[in-house]
Amino acid sequence: MTIGREVPKIHGKAGTLALPLAALAFAALTACAYWPGLMTWDPVRQYGEAISGEIDDWHPPMMQWVWRQLIPLHPGPMPMLVLQLSLYWGGFLLLAGAIRARGRPHLGWALLACGLWPFGLALTGMILKDCLMAGALLVATGLLAWRQDRGGGAGAIVAAAFLFFAATLRFNAFAACLPLLIALLPQAWRASWPRLLLSTLVGAVLLLAAMPLANRLIGAEKSDVELSLVIFDLAGITEHGGGNVFPAALAMPDAIAINHRCYRPDKWDSYSDWVDPECPLGFSAWGEKVDDRIVRPYPTLARAILAHPLAWAEHRLTHFAINTRILPLPDTIERPIPHETAPNDWGFHITPNAATRALDALALALAHTPLGWPIVWIALALGMTIASAGLPSSRLILPIALSGFLYGMGYLVFSVASELRYHLWTALAALIAMVLALAEPEIRRSRRLVWAFTPAALAVAAGLIARSAAG
Repeated sequence: MTIGREVPKIHGKAGTLALPLAALAFAALTACAYWPGLMTWDPVRQYGEAISGEIDDWHPPMMQWVWRQLIPLHPGPMPMLVLQLSLYWGGFLLLAGAIRARGRPHLGWALLACGLWPFGLALTGMILKDCLMAGALLVATGLLAWRQDRGGGAGAIVAAAFLFFAATLRFNAFAACLPLLIALLPQAWRASWPRLLLSTLVGAVLLLAAMPLANRLIGAEKSDVELSLVIFDLAGITEHGGGNVFPAALAMPDAIAINHRCYRPDKWDSYSDWVDPECPLGFSAWGEKVDDRIVRPYPTLARAILAHPLAWAEHRLTHFAINTRILPLPDTIERPIPHETAPNDWGFHITPNAATRALDALALALAHTPLGWPIVWIALALGMTIASAGLPSSRLILPIALSGFLYGMGYLVFSVASELRYHLWTALAALIAMVLALAEPEIRRSRRLVWAFTPAALAVAAGLIARSAAG
């Protein structure tokens, strides 16, 4: 694969060690800012399960299982923080090293610098499944870059293993993993459209099966986590004029009015069992009154969508606009970057210092610009997907950009909340694809450059118009 014009390679120990030393220094920056790892409510619960071994599937059981294996090394969040940072910067180092090995040292440094994106620096200091997933995807991407030049099956197998690991960490992660998995396959498996389609279908099925299979092997208990999406969408359909579409077992005379008081387009939490008071149409009420042997959650939702497609579409589009910040979401409702450890029984906490305050302030400032809007990164990933088509380097750029785009767009359907951390991988993938694409002389000398950035420009315009209209 060719990425731009080849230049003489840098030889010597200094050139060889500079990249890993820089990656280590960047990882140390985040570690110093968030040591031993910031734990919000989700990882506090996950750590409790990792200690007890009593794991359910509300959060990805694979993460709790991995954490449980690390506890003998050291209790608390520290081992998971080290793992996250190792994957994150290890992935960037693999990618940068692969490009440097082709005689492009400056491009290698530019790719490593992508890891300095403020959200990435801050979020990787927090114990989050999104960071662990992004780290696994980065390692797979780095191995893909090495394999495309050197061939060999061992690297592809290891990269695929990281992709399947990533697929166990979020139920919608298959969308991010699939383009990278297809790129890892032998050329003969995707040499024609029928073969490519078959490989894609088989790959999608295998990736979708990864999480339920892992959950079963781990022995995770069922928590009915799928009800969060079902209840949120039924509530949205009801709110947007579809009538009361909740199961008859939850029937009440003023269900539409009750739902209106409970409904929030940005997230489903008002229907959860951790709010007080609980919504009469929420998670607890469903568990107490609805017999899931008779009322199957997903078929119930599917029937409601088919009966009221416009109400569902309005609900989903409104939520997606908030989730991706086409519409603004005040910090008082959802702070872009967590900054406090949740109360926990073990006394784990971070001690804020100058590095903590600097990274937090930088991430917060970025969140209030178009560079902090996920829709811009989704659109940039789309632009890079379009612009890279037909380029020699598209073998690497295309799967990375498509991975980020598909994963980001997945939140149009698979989302019940609006935290910016969900879009960490999309932003990183778009940034990496952009750096690789701009290194191509052909893209800089043609209309491809317009195609590359037009979607992002339109996304910025949409966000600015929405904010202007909102006052």
